Amino acid sequence: MKIVIAPDSFKDSLSAIDVADAIALGLAEVWPDAQMVKCPMADGGEGTVEAILVACAGALRRTRVQGPLGEPVDAHWGWLPQSQTAIIEMAEASGLQLVPLAQRDACISSTYGTGELIRAALDAGAQRIILAIGGSATNDGGAGALQALGVGLFDQQGQSIRHGGLALKDLAHIGLNEMDPRLAQVRFEIAADVNNPLCGPHGASTIFGPQKGATPEQVQALDLTLGHFADLCAQVLDKDVRDEPGSGAAGGLGFAAKAFLQAQFRPGVEVVAELVGLANAIRGADLVITGEGRFDAQTLRGKTPFGVARVARQQGVPVVVIAGTLGEGYQQMYQHGVDAAFALPSGPMSLAQACSEAPRLLRERAVDIARLWCLGLPRE
Repeated sequence: MKIVIAPDSFKDSLSAIDVADAIALGLAEVWPDAQMVKCPMADGGEGTVEAILVACAGALRRTRVQGPLGEPVDAHWGWLPQSQTAIIEMAEASGLQLVPLAQRDACISSTYGTGELIRAALDAGAQRIILAIGGSATNDGGAGALQALGVGLFDQQGQSIRHGGLALKDLAHIGLNEMDPRLAQVRFEIAADVNNPLCGPHGASTIFGPQKGATPEQVQALDLTLGHFADLCAQVLDKDVRDEPGSGAAGGLGFAAKAFLQAQFRPGVEVVAELVGLANAIRGADLVITGEGRFDAQTLRGKTPFGVARVARQQGVPVVVIAGTLGEGYQQMYQHGVDAAFALPSGPMSLAQACSEAPRLLRERAVDIARLWCLGLPRE
């Protein structure tokens, strides 16, 4: 029997690798002779670099960059030397997890450090850069990243504007003369699970600004400044991508990558599945087990279980999900290749307890799934 174990990480609890290990241990209690193929996954957010490097035997690199509020941070990124591919998680440099709750401020947070990571990848000789843009703390339209890459953002007096989304209200002129020429030689891909436009009721500021510390008044102001930024970008570039799906991802970093870097927008799980060889791993499998922290209707927007189920369905392989919690609308996934779903907790427990006991709970659910599966096997 061949079982493919392809989960995402369980946020604030276990990495995707740890989740896969725990599930494999549980399955082995029932099926000690089964072939277990562990294929840790991600969807463009936290854990993307780790999942790809495990499968591709790449190198983990570290670069000191400017954090979202200007403080220095040591950010990790992945390097695949054979294909000269860099994998960058923008959250490593500009992520929400880097900012304490009381200090979150969408008006001043910047993507400058993400631009510094792109520059480090260019220095390494990258020909392809995969930019995973989940988990941002920013709402600056990618302006900070552009500044780090040599794009000039100037006010009426010809001075560089400050960092942060609200500072874009002072923007009067965009200069491209100092933009790093190496950018034109690199293929950029945005890996994400967000398809929002830059502005408006479904835009970056309105939908994601509040979780980054923005008040209702600040959300409105940020939306206006991003619109102003997009107006000036359209004048300089002779194109306007603000309404394209994904331009609102990562507080508008998707917009900057599309407009200035000609980046291709792809579902993050699709990019990861391609790099780790998920389709090949599933070929000939009897069962696929995937999972994530919260499994609900939002999974349909391109999260890991959706992507894994899509690949498995093409090969007619059944899929079971193990999740930290089963949220509203998770049953919709039964129409998209998932055959069954199980929640992690074995009874009433706090989130902290579920996180701390996740390895044991994952093993137990895996045992339950294997024993249930055996009921459908022919009796000797």
